[in-house]
Amino acid sequence: MNPFLSLAITILVLLVILFVVSYILNKRTPVPKGCEHLKISEEFCLNCTNTDCRIHEKLDLEKIQKELESEDIQE
Repeated sequence: MNPFLSLAITILVLLVILFVVSYILNKRTPVPKGCEHLKISEEFCLNCTNTDCRIHEKLDLEKIQKELESEDIQE
């Protein structure tokens, strides 16, 4: 067996293990103090171009935009 092939396989396996461990540790990390009740800014979501975002999908963007426009008119 070629020694470079075994080295490449070893590096690949180590990278996969590193990814899995970091993913698990990230999921177990608690939310920092002061960030427990952060609310997603609807105005920011209107300006966001990421259409794959799960938060973006849940928002009724047309309703939010109408509310923001009515607030601008009242001011």
